[in-house]
Amino acid sequence: MDPLTLTVLVATAASAVCWLLSLFTRDTSWVDRAWSIVPVVYVWIFAVAALTSDVDATRLVVMALLGTAWGARLTFNFARKGGYTGTEDYRWAILRGRMRPWQFQAFNLLFIIGFQMTLLVLITLPAYVALQHPAPFTAWDAAFTALFLGLLVGETIADQQQWNFHRRKAAGQASGFLTDGLFRYSRHPNFFFEQAQWWVFYAIGAAAAVASGADFLGGALNWTIIGPLLLTALFIGSTIFTESISASRYPEYAEYRRTTSMLVPLPPRAARQRERRSAG
Repeated sequence: MDPLTLTVLVATAASAVCWLLSLFTRDTSWVDRAWSIVPVVYVWIFAVAALTSDVDATRLVVMALLGTAWGARLTFNFARKGGYTGTEDYRWAILRGRMRPWQFQAFNLLFIIGFQMTLLVLITLPAYVALQHPAPFTAWDAAFTALFLGLLVGETIADQQQWNFHRRKAAGQASGFLTDGLFRYSRHPNFFFEQAQWWVFYAIGAAAAVASGADFLGGALNWTIIGPLLLTALFIGSTIFTESISASRYPEYAEYRRTTSMLVPLPPRAARQRERRSAG
């Protein structure tokens, strides 16, 4: 079977299972539980297709290993926060309270299940491009691999800092929201690193197309860019919604917004302003 067809069939089955479970359990976080698992399966489908054909599978195996490392880290972080114990994402509960039952069920089917599960296929399709354009592993691939791993480390650090803060908060040793460590430079550094990894994943697929001689529109800029673009749009929308909740809980969050970059880690605005005044 064609690996893309197999991927679509697996995604369809996973979507159906998540939807049915959400109806039977009245818990809409089943996609969240699948988020770090199904993309790993999809990438390995493409990698196995390369391994079982007469092509150099090095790039696909590296992409699958990177996807596996991403999935293992995210699964661990989600599990330790109780994600697999039946705890629903608090944002879904808030949205459910703002909608009529039929409206929320339509939102559940079309967005929570339909859009997000489709997105999880789209972000892995650079591996399909790499499969279609077999070419030797290059220095560009090595550089993108190192960058992906660096971003993975960054997200791991951000998540650990957030985990430590919430544990201190639960113990009564902290309050409010996290503003130290990487969160001094970005309000959501873990979100930034997450998105950036999938942009690098796209770059590896594009590098394969370029190495095989594809032109610009079919190589460096190819149709699978829709995956990281939609992922970025999803994260921006989700971040805006999450921050609206934080702002309603913490009046001081407005100042944090004013001084700190939303996603891309940057020096705090107040510090940058002082530096510009000193330079002037």
